[in-house]
Amino acid sequence: TVAYPKRTSKPLYQGLVTQLEALQIPVLDTIPGGDIDADYDYVVDAIFGFSFKGDVRAPFDSILATLAALKSPVASVDIPSGWDVDNGPPGGGTVLNPQTLISLTAPKHCSKDFRGAHYLGGRFVPPKIAEGYSLRLPKYPGVSMHVKITNAE
Repeated sequence: TVAYPKRTSKPLYQGLVTQLEALQIPVLDTIPGGDIDADYDYVVDAIFGFSFKGDVRAPFDSILATLAALKSPVASVDIPSGWDVDNGPPGGGTVLNPQTLISLTAPKHCSKDFRGAHYLGGRFVPPKIAEGYSLRLPKYPGVSMHVKITNAE
């Protein structure tokens, strides 16, 4: 089930909804009612991306509060929603502290404040680009497209 409360007319996002519907994955306008902890084994947080700035506004503030209160494990994609990409978790309001973080391409600066299981997905950064941005990316085992990392890496 995917909760998608504020749809856009952008073709990329319309195409993603079409794919979900073709796969018979329900797309809801709000988070599911009922007992999320009882009904779902795992929750993926992909509400905001690394370009998010400012305060969390409706309807996302209540969604974020619901996610933060769950007992079910939550995995955030790239950065936990509501966090600042450079400064980490917000100083006030609801703070989402997921159990798992899946960074894409490279860990973002805010991941230094993350304390759960941290994975890096994608091994597609060319060496020249990694060098140009002074990225210290971990070695991927074999042909794996992901690697578990720690804050020390």
